[in-house]
Amino acid sequence: MIKRILLTLFILLGFSHHSNAQFGFSHEIGVIAGPIAFQSDYGERHDLKTNSGNTGMGIGIIHYINFSYRADCDCYTPETYFNDHFKLRSELSYNKTELKHFGRWVEGKPSEGKEQLKAMYGSTAVTNIGMQLEYFPLSIREFTATIGKLGPFVSLGAQFSYYNAKASSTMGPLGIPRTTFPKYLTPTDGRPYGFSTEGGSVWSVVSSVGTRYKLSPLRDLMVDLRFQYFFSNWVDGLNPNPALYKENKANDWLVWFNFGYIYYLQ
Repeated sequence: MIKRILLTLFILLGFSHHSNAQFGFSHEIGVIAGPIAFQSDYGERHDLKTNSGNTGMGIGIIHYINFSYRADCDCYTPETYFNDHFKLRSELSYNKTELKHFGRWVEGKPSEGKEQLKAMYGSTAVTNIGMQLEYFPLSIREFTATIGKLGPFVSLGAQFSYYNAKASSTMGPLGIPRTTFPKYLTPTDGRPYGFSTEGGSVWSVVSSVGTRYKLSPLRDLMVDLRFQYFFSNWVDGLNPNPALYKENKANDWLVWFNFGYIYYLQ
């Protein structure tokens, strides 16, 4: 699966360079990295310990099509609002998060259920490929020409993700009443609920807000706060029956605060 994603990225990059020759676009490449807070069925919703405990790291390679500048002639494109305020971003990224149960359901007076939750742990590793359209409220041309200038932006896009989820317990193998909290047991009628240690693929919607900083004529720094919503509740490896457990009905999502370095290709 990873090989397919890499192949797709190379095809996209090759297409973008072909577009440069045909339509006069310019290109930017960069790297991003930063911490991730994964919101899942582990822990208590809206709990500070859950939000701070279920965290991981992400890294990525990014590519931009810059509509405002033509690398083939070293000149600006005809000025339009779209050319001066939008960029198209493609991305290949990877993140991994270690997961545990936090909050009031594992605190206080000991009980069998609390011990089962405290003993349970997991992880999820997610590889993403996709595109976002970034909107810059201020002029891209003015930002490009001014060292030390900030270029705020917002973006919206979609990604295709491959996830690999793991779930375990220090009490022994999961899937039996002795080790597993009741709502994570797979129903005897075979319905697809409970826990999973398998991988899968899923689509997600991505939205970001951030800013660039013009470091030099060909280099930018970037900070970016991202929200990514998955169209599945299995990305973390847990999916209790939502009809019985309303607190777990939401799909998985994450927040990623990343730092980036971007270089303009000439």
